[in-house]
Amino acid sequence: MIDISGFSWDSIYKNQDQKRDDMDHKQALAGVRVIEVCNVAAGPYCGMLLADMGADVIKIEHPEGGDTLRAWPPISEGYSENFASLNRNKRSVTLNLKDPADAELARRLIDEADVLLENNRPGVMERLGLGYPALSARNPRLIYCSISAYGQTGPRAQEGGFDLTIQAMSGIMSVTGEPGGAPVKCGVPLADFTAGLYAATSITAALRVAEQSGVGTHLDVAMLGVTLGIAALQTSEYFGSGKDPQKLGSAHPRNAPYQAFRCRDGYFGMAAGNNALWRAVCEIVGHPELVEDPRYATTTLRARNQAELREFLEAIFETRDGDHWLQQFRGRGVPCAPINSYSEVLADPQVEHMEWVRPLELPNGVRTRTFGAPVRIGGAATPIRMRPPGLGEHSDEILGALRGARKEPA
Repeated sequence: MIDISGFSWDSIYKNQDQKRDDMDHKQALAGVRVIEVCNVAAGPYCGMLLADMGADVIKIEHPEGGDTLRAWPPISEGYSENFASLNRNKRSVTLNLKDPADAELARRLIDEADVLLENNRPGVMERLGLGYPALSARNPRLIYCSISAYGQTGPRAQEGGFDLTIQAMSGIMSVTGEPGGAPVKCGVPLADFTAGLYAATSITAALRVAEQSGVGTHLDVAMLGVTLGIAALQTSEYFGSGKDPQKLGSAHPRNAPYQAFRCRDGYFGMAAGNNALWRAVCEIVGHPELVEDPRYATTTLRARNQAELREFLEAIFETRDGDHWLQQFRGRGVPCAPINSYSEVLADPQVEHMEWVRPLELPNGVRTRTFGAPVRIGGAATPIRMRPPGLGEHSDEILGALRGARKEPA
């Protein structure tokens, strides 16, 4: 085991300016090559996470249209900003993998890679001659990561899936929305991006094993599985009680007050997740006697009686605007927040301080903005090394030598 007790990121840099200068050259995955054969969200998001950490990610796209996300709006002078948001720091080559010559070029490219990332339906890559057994025989160190709806094997393996259907299948829609209301999906594509996060974490772990052993592996990342994985509180509630968790709107099944509350000019969120915070809430609303009320003596009891508690508190909150209550709660250390739109949160001073919103140039020269990597390393924001690529922009650069070796025209 390596002793890192005395390690400090700052110790490897002379000063903050040097640290920022060196971040482009000293990223954890620098020197790792990833071949991405993916469309839309889960796989491209995983590839971008690896690219943000320094990996050389080469995206293989079909010559006719490429990644289907390229057609998704908003379109800025012919280029999709949705696509740009998931494909920075990558290079793009075009290959028709159904063409034997192009498939062979892909295999030769993968021969020199550390990671192959794909999110096709199970069986597609095998039919193209690009399955794990064939590629690992040529490159034993290869980490081959497959993202799919239900996994590579099993009774549902051949079923397709999108974020909506996985949210429905996984139980998420059963606990999302207001009690008695119609099924509602989370507004953020939770299943897609959770799969990308799990895949990226698994790849980095597998890379370490491959570096030490010289042997790669096949990672099977199922969107259904990862979505159940992040539902640990809900699955454990079922295992422990035998009862299905229910939808509660913004409320919490085991904590109160812990939800969105109506006030005079709208709503705000407030979470008094322990007895000390509950006492502060009682004092702020002018009812310190509630601390001794047997209905609200513990978090469990407050959760059990939270409907009447919410009604009581909202009658008070509706007398003032949300900003007043947020100021009062912040002054006492009670976690609270406005119900922001994206335009509001992206303009928040904390977002600006963390340097999360970054300038971005599109291949057509349009200048826009994007949300960058959210993790700061050594006090510095992760840089955007490369703008998102045009379709096939790097084909000659990357495939030229391979084509020349086969005496094929560029």
